[in-house]
Amino acid sequence: MKYDKADVERRMEGAVESLKSDLSGLRTGRANTSLLDPVMVEVYGSMMPLNQVATVNAPEPRMLAVQVWDKANVSAVEKGITKANLGLNPMTDGQTVRLPMPDLNEERRKELAKLAGNYAEKAKIAIRNVRRDANEMLKEDEKKKEISEDDRKRLEDEVQKMTDQYVGEAEKAAESKEKEILAQ
Repeated sequence: MKYDKADVERRMEGAVESLKSDLSGLRTGRANTSLLDPVMVEVYGSMMPLNQVATVNAPEPRMLAVQVWDKANVSAVEKGITKANLGLNPMTDGQTVRLPMPDLNEERRKELAKLAGNYAEKAKIAIRNVRRDANEMLKEDEKKKEISEDDRKRLEDEVQKMTDQYVGEAEKAAESKEKEILAQ
C-alpha cells in the first residue's frame, strides 16, 4: 500500500463531514428537518429511513410536519419517531404527523452539548487513525526504498498539518453547535 495524500485528505474530510451530519441531528430548540434523519420506521416487513416513507418539512419555527405517503404507515411512523427517543410527542392529523418542538430545559441542553462534544471526540479519533495509517504507509514506503528518510519526514509533517487542520475543523463545528444549543 503506497501513501496517497488525496486519499488521506478524503478520509479526514469524511470524518469532519460525518461529524457535521451528526451535529445537524442535535436539537437546538428550532425545528430542523435533519433532526428526523436517524429515525427508522418498520414498514412492509423491514426497517426503512423515515424519509423513504414520508416527506418532512418545517411549516413553522417550532413545528415539524411529517406527511406520510401511505395511510397504512402512519402508526408505524409515529412509533418510529417515539422509539428514536428525540423527546418529541407525535400528534397525528390524518396522514400528517405533527411534532411540536418542546422547550429545552437546562439539563437537556447540557446533555446535548455534551453529546456534541462526544461526537467531536469520535471524529478527532477517526482523523488521528487516518494519520496513523498514513504514517505507517510512509514507513513502509521508506523500508521498500521507494522514498528517502528525508521524504518520509517531510511527508509525515504534511500529514500532521492535515491532521491539525481537520481536528481544528471538527472542534470548531462542535463548539459552534454547543454555543447554539446553550444559547437558547
